[in-house]
Amino acid sequence: MITVQFTVRPDQGDASGFDLGDMVVSGDLGMADSAGHVPDQGMMIYPSVVLLMDSLRSFLQSNARVHSFIGIDTSFNLVVRRTKNGLSVAGKGGVVARATVLEVVTAVLSAAEDLGRGLPLEDAVASDWKGAVAEFRTLVTTTVL
Repeated sequence: MITVQFTVRPDQGDASGFDLGDMVVSGDLGMADSAGHVPDQGMMIYPSVVLLMDSLRSFLQSNARVHSFIGIDTSFNLVVRRTKNGLSVAGKGGVVARATVLEVVTAVLSAAEDLGRGLPLEDAVASDWKGAVAEFRTLVTTTVL
């Protein structure tokens, strides 16, 4: 089981593709969260989620065994490893979840779609966002899974 949540931090003025935000990934084994750390691990959330989707898609379509993701303008990182039965996802504190590829992809896609509802259509990041979500969505129906 794995859950993913992307949030925009409050009190930043009008919504923007460059808003700061946080990622939370949790599972049966723990939680990796960018919020509440010193130094701060918040990130430019929209470009970071685009990077996560693009890099995770590339990883899943390759033969690589390990993928390390670091958000934009942060030290927050996630490490995804292929396992016998799917993937493990770890933060700095260790593995937080073991899940199938489909469970991971679905959790990331759902969280990304939820976050995207707050992005203004005319924002400079919007076209990158839409493209990344559309490309990532294809993973749900491909044979790679």
